[in-house]
Amino acid sequence: MAVTTHPEQDTGAATVAARTAQGKAARAATPRSTHADYQPSSDRSDPVEILERQARTRVPDLVPIRYGRMLASPFAFYRGGAAIMAEDLASTPRSGLTVQCCGDAHLSNFGVFASPERRLVFDLNDFDETLPGPWEWDVKRLATSMLIAAQSNDCRKRDQRRAVLDCVSTYRTTMARFAGSGDLDVWYSRIEIESVLAQYADQFRPRAVKDTRKLLAKARTKNSSSALTKLTEIVDGKPRIVDASPLIVPIHKLGGAREREAMMDGVRRILGVYRESLPIERRHLFDQFEFTDLARKVVGVGSVGTEAWIALFLGPVGNEPFFLQVKEAQPSVLEEYAGGSEFDNHGERVVIGQRLMQASSDIFLGWLRVDEGTEDQTDYYARQLKDWKGAAEIDQMNPEALAAYARLCGGTLARAHARTGDRIAIASYLGSSDAFDQAIVAFARAYAEQNERDYRALEAAAESGRIVAETGV
Repeated sequence: MAVTTHPEQDTGAATVAARTAQGKAARAATPRSTHADYQPSSDRSDPVEILERQARTRVPDLVPIRYGRMLASPFAFYRGGAAIMAEDLASTPRSGLTVQCCGDAHLSNFGVFASPERRLVFDLNDFDETLPGPWEWDVKRLATSMLIAAQSNDCRKRDQRRAVLDCVSTYRTTMARFAGSGDLDVWYSRIEIESVLAQYADQFRPRAVKDTRKLLAKARTKNSSSALTKLTEIVDGKPRIVDASPLIVPIHKLGGAREREAMMDGVRRILGVYRESLPIERRHLFDQFEFTDLARKVVGVGSVGTEAWIALFLGPVGNEPFFLQVKEAQPSVLEEYAGGSEFDNHGERVVIGQRLMQASSDIFLGWLRVDEGTEDQTDYYARQLKDWKGAAEIDQMNPEALAAYARLCGGTLARAHARTGDRIAIASYLGSSDAFDQAIVAFARAYAEQNERDYRALEAAAESGRIVAETGV
């Protein structure tokens, strides 16, 4: 009896074979062991000069806060130094395989938050620098952050090594698993943190499980209602954002009564632009809320100095609160080395990158542009300020907890890359051995030393008066 073969099945098999061959060819051209290499180039830029160049496009009175936060520790410096590392990564070996990169995939840019279905999920949560680029750049930045965090926690060298190895090996094995999965399975995959905790609870000490559950319970309390209590006070019978200068500056502190009303009217018009970036059904929901107040807010470490605002909205039933965070989107630090964005609006670049990489994104995620066509043109993206958000307390982690967190982050990054790149080719490139894992351990060690030297350079710049750093803010 003749067997009929469907053409589409042949095509699929050929595609898998071709993609596997592509990965092997990339490995032959750029062996996995070459990723261990890091040597600062002879014409490497002064790291302080890179930060000073960034400062030219930031709010001047906030720049000293950024420097102060980066000087808190080598790990804090690393968090703020994405632009420095982007230049260094550009000269390292490339596999030639591209994904949607986070661009700043250090371990503090992962966390828990609420999905639209009101489940706590774990995922990447910062996409200011997102851009298509080499997948290994994200892996190297994440792995190095694991090593620096382990050093900051005074972990022994073998525990530092374990954190990096666990992170990278989980990335590799997760990518291999997704290489054998269908596109829909990859797209639907997400990490619901309660399920993960239940699955692996018996592998950890009871105290660690208890502390994690407390962290998750705390995350659930971080919503717009709790933000209303923390961030506002009643003025003339209405909630108004409190003055906590310089970290939170209400709009009435930025001008007089007339200026405030003019700014409020301007913001209402701008919010109309943002509204158009939302799906139609989200616009309907957004329209139920009334914009009532605005404040400038300092956020993060690397982002300090870019414009960030929080807008308070109240619903018609019981004054239900809703906070929107509106954050400036500047060009990605990767653009100079990986090519420009296909999006003219950097807010749109951030939002589309986030939607591509995250399994579940905020329902109010959108973008806008202010003063279009003028020299003051500025791009922004917006999302909810508080929605069950929680972050791991990295500095409190013992070696066991840090290794577990490293595995969680490594697997999460692999899933994000599998959604946007050729997972079969990447898995083929990585292979089944630990050759790539070992190479990244060596890279992380070398780059952590570079990060320490750069941190000391910023310290010296502050001591000499070259830069002004405001600590403790």
